[in-house]
Amino acid sequence: MNTLKDARVGDTVTVSRLHGEGALKRRIMDMGITKGVSIYVRKKAPLGDPIEITVRGYELSIRKADAEMIELKAGDEKK
Repeated sequence: MNTLKDARVGDTVTVSRLHGEGALKRRIMDMGITKGVSIYVRKKAPLGDPIEITVRGYELSIRKADAEMIELKAGDEKK
């Protein structure tokens, strides 16, 4: 499974599925991260947490644990 946590800086990826349940999944969706949306990976902290992304025209920082719940389409990375 390819997740947002595994994406590299500079990649533009597309969300294929969200994992998690209840309030956690709702929080991710409230940030604008839904199935089919494109995400650009802007930066990663030295230890990989947090990850700075651009989604729907705004910048967002998410934790590595949350990024692990965002499944990406296979072979979607672009440089």
